[in-house]
Amino acid sequence: METELHDVKPVPPKGHVISPDSPSSASPVDDASQKDDRPLLKSDSCSSSSTANGRISAESLEELNKKFAAFARHDVYGPLGRGELPLVVKLLLGVACVTLLPLRVVLATLILFFYYLVCRICTLFSAPNRDEAAEEQEDFAHMRGWRRTVVVSCGRFLSRIMLFVFGFYWISESFRDLEQEQAPPQGKSSSQNDGKIQSQRPERPGAIVCNHVSYVDILYHMSSSFSSFVAKRSVGKLPLVGLISKCLGCVFVQRESKSSDFKGVAGIVIERVKESHEDESAPMMMLFPEGTTTNGDFLLPFKTGGFLAGAPVIPVILRYPYHRFSAAWDSISGFRHVILLLCQFVNHLEVIRLPVYYPSQEEKTDPKLYANNIRRLMAREGDLVMSDIGLAEKRIYIAALNGNNSLPSVLHHKDD
Repeated sequence: METELHDVKPVPPKGHVISPDSPSSASPVDDASQKDDRPLLKSDSCSSSSTANGRISAESLEELNKKFAAFARHDVYGPLGRGELPLVVKLLLGVACVTLLPLRVVLATLILFFYYLVCRICTLFSAPNRDEAAEEQEDFAHMRGWRRTVVVSCGRFLSRIMLFVFGFYWISESFRDLEQEQAPPQGKSSSQNDGKIQSQRPERPGAIVCNHVSYVDILYHMSSSFSSFVAKRSVGKLPLVGLISKCLGCVFVQRESKSSDFKGVAGIVIERVKESHEDESAPMMMLFPEGTTTNGDFLLPFKTGGFLAGAPVIPVILRYPYHRFSAAWDSISGFRHVILLLCQFVNHLEVIRLPVYYPSQEEKTDPKLYANNIRRLMAREGDLVMSDIGLAEKRIYIAALNGNNSLPSVLHHKDD
């Protein structure tokens, strides 16, 4: 999974969608000819943005939100979820903290513990699969028989119950039929199209490709397809969650690692995608090719690792409409986000499922082209703005919001 630090470019305001056929979106994702040589953050803006109480000025905040629009929050709670709240919102939040929050925490804990017990029982006397190509890679995703049936069935059901506990009472799902839209225009052959979407073909897809907005994405995909994920290595060591992630078949990566096992992890992902494509009993891989979360209105450049296998994929688009609190996990801390999410009585999730995307021969030999065409398709169908920034710029943005003047240091982190 390649890493490139893109120079920040002007991003259209929220609500303005870049047409996939426009010059700016038709160019490759990392076209060096379009670079903007301006610095990510001016030194004077960093030093003058902090006030005596540690908050940045309104002018600096507006400038930051424009430059890093893909990670800017626009809900009532403001940047980092620490904005000044109206009195009504404060009252609602106070009531929810003493009533709704503890109830949901207890229920969620019980569900998590119960599913852990299910996974523990089903994995008794069963050795995990280990991959020698990458350190600490092990899973129980290839169990067969009643054990796998129980783990998957309970996992899907309890994940949906967990979403209900979190306030996602209804999930709006729509299925797009793009066969007519993908028909080649007059004078063009089908080989000239970005790709082929032919739902009638019997080939099994190798992965699900989805935009990444929140950790809630994982709960939804667990409830719908029980897919395997790429997760931080630390997740596999967490109490309760660690065993569950291994039953899902997660591929563990060390985000900040500079060790040589990176190629091994990428190789495991490719093998998993190929295996899912060829074997119906193999677990499907779930890919978030952006590599980080956004505010839900943008689509970041796709990493090509998941497309190296050249297997068909299922594009899925998630959106989280909101009135007060956005479920997007963009620039807000995890603990604060969970608290505010659980304090909101109703949360909304919309899902757009696209038909299986079958890559052309050209896309199979050029993973970057394949990834870019999938990205353009998802941006068009999901009404999303394509942005050229990524995880490195997200770190800069969060550091600036926190009043950190030594912003260049965040660029030294390795992006996987």
